[in-house]
Amino acid sequence: MKNLKYERIANNHKPKEKKSKNALMAFLSGGFLGLVAEFLINFYSNCFSLSRNTASTLMVVTFIFIASLLTALGVFDKLVNHFKCGLLIPITGFAHSMTSSAMDYKKEGLIYGIGMNIFKLSGSVILYGVVSAWFFGMIRYFIGGA
Repeated sequence: MKNLKYERIANNHKPKEKKSKNALMAFLSGGFLGLVAEFLINFYSNCFSLSRNTASTLMVVTFIFIASLLTALGVFDKLVNHFKCGLLIPITGFAHSMTSSAMDYKKEGLIYGIGMNIFKLSGSVILYGVVSAWFFGMIRYFIGGA
């Protein structure tokens, strides 16, 4: 009985989530990231006479660098609180998870600190990304695609 009463009281005082506002902010910030990505690809292609594939790779490296730098400076979490998942879904979220894990354990040294813990948050993403790629590759192979 006490647990149910406590849950009711806690739920009454819990701040209400504004789902529509959060979805709009994620949509706009993700769209803005897409716009910046396209700008960077065009910039790298035109200014350095690179192919679109090479420019796309440089754009991804630029995003990873910026996300890691903002994480190290303590700014990325504040941006995520404001812009929601629009910043976490792309490669920036992956870079943030690796950088924050590395920073949390840097005092334990390069091997036992950073080396053992850098993939702590992102390891599951890598694991299930590889497994699902293999699974869908097998489906495509057996259906008849090469």
